[in-house]
Amino acid sequence: MKNILIFGAGAMGAAFSIPCIDNKNRVTLCEPYNFSLIKNIIKKNHFHPGLKLKLSKKLEIKNLSEKIINKKWDLIVVAVSSIGIDLVGREIKKMKNKCPILILTKGLKYEKKTNRICTMSERLKKYKKKMNISVLKGPCLASELAKKIKTRVIIANKNIDAAKSIGKLISTNYYKAEYSTDVKGVEICSAIKNIYSIIIGSGNYLNTTSYIFNKSISEMVFLNKFFKGKEETVYGLAGLGDLYVSALGGRNSKMGKYLGEGFTYKKAKKKFMSNYTIEGAQLASEIAPYILKKIDSKKIPLMTSLLKAISKNKKLIINW
Repeated sequence: MKNILIFGAGAMGAAFSIPCIDNKNRVTLCEPYNFSLIKNIIKKNHFHPGLKLKLSKKLEIKNLSEKIINKKWDLIVVAVSSIGIDLVGREIKKMKNKCPILILTKGLKYEKKTNRICTMSERLKKYKKKMNISVLKGPCLASELAKKIKTRVIIANKNIDAAKSIGKLISTNYYKAEYSTDVKGVEICSAIKNIYSIIIGSGNYLNTTSYIFNKSISEMVFLNKFFKGKEETVYGLAGLGDLYVSALGGRNSKMGKYLGEGFTYKKAKKKFMSNYTIEGAQLASEIAPYILKKIDSKKIPLMTSLLKAISKNKKLIINW
């Protein structure tokens, strides 16, 4: 039995606690900033409002504190949104004990000072360089994981044995892991698929969508190789697998539908999705200053069209 700390009590962090507990680990779910969520979960007897089900009574639920950070953990899981990655980094910097880190967070950061795109693991290492960081990505909807629907994910670490040791900690008969040493490629794919999910959603017709889906894969291959990831990763769980789930249905593809109907992003967000976070749109705004300047638009016409539509709030126009 191992001790696991999960940063982030949102849907994915809470859902991830389920296989961890089922694999006979002691799990603590903590929240670094949304303290009202923790209070609400505890008050309602472990009922999670996002997942709409009760979490295990074995799960400890607490607000983040220095005492919790400095307990001896066998694994720390980062399941906050990309916006919260720096907050987690500052907290991990305070840690006195060493333990493996597993990042569930998907996203990229554009660093203006260095003029580069930074992955979540690279961002976290800025706060503490000597960390054993693995990343977990793939087609995993929190709502389905919470119901113990059969799920496959991929864990990446440059040391494959480190990735496999984490896999043993969290795997169950319904939640299993594959492994990769392509950390950069896995992170790039898992992030940009949100953007391509919007683009695919904009097709609105099967004939159109099938072409866009095919072209999206080609562009993901180009981008992954541009950022020093491996082409094969695009065809795995972090790339094609995750893209399929996101494009089939979800907030990103739904926003794409409205863009395909001729709405600008801001108008569609306000009229149809004002209460939803659109991860692909947030990422588009984040990386647009870099991508639009550094990469030839002819190499990635779909990505270029979407970045311009979001960052400049113009109608999405896809040139065939």
